[in-house]
Amino acid sequence: MLTGIAAAFFYLFAFIMVASAIMVVAARNPVHSVLFLILAFFNAAALFLLAGAEFLAMILLIVYVGAVAVLFLFVVMMLDVDFAELKQGALQYAPLGAVVGLVVLVELVVVFVSNRIIPDFAAPVAGAVTNAAGRSNTQAIGDVLYTDYVFYFQIASLVLLVAMIGAIVLTLHHRPGVKRQSIAKQVARTPETAIEVKQVESHKGI
Repeated sequence: MLTGIAAAFFYLFAFIMVASAIMVVAARNPVHSVLFLILAFFNAAALFLLAGAEFLAMILLIVYVGAVAVLFLFVVMMLDVDFAELKQGALQYAPLGAVVGLVVLVELVVVFVSNRIIPDFAAPVAGAVTNAAGRSNTQAIGDVLYTDYVFYFQIASLVLLVAMIGAIVLTLHHRPGVKRQSIAKQVARTPETAIEVKQVESHKGI
């Protein structure tokens, strides 16, 4: 009975996630697209919970829903972006997008068929976690991530750091005529440079 209920919830969450993912692309309003993206994240987290990976589910909710998607939502709502102009010429990238989508589809089919035909296809992945029965998946992920894959983990952090620096450099423009705050100049101010004393004759002032 429990297996049937779990399977029903799996198909329910999977259907909502796929439908919301389609609406992310199909929605005309960018705010609606971000809201559908948040809905897709919630359903993906529910699927992780059904699979017993509660750590990945919480990470998906905290990082992607709590930070990334909310950031997208605020950026879309606060910036006056002409999305109609951005969408012009998007069809010229349709063939490249179709090729990339076809490659991803072929990879998914290969993995699915290989897992069905060859039962030991995922054995190297499962064999990386030793003594997983007596530990939670959070401990198992931490052991594998910081031992066998620590080099790749550091490389990923460097890539994110470079991306952050690049985003700051691309968005930080020094426009002429715009006043900018200089902490050093403010701290170095003296009474001689901060005020100017005018000697006004008697009965000549305003």
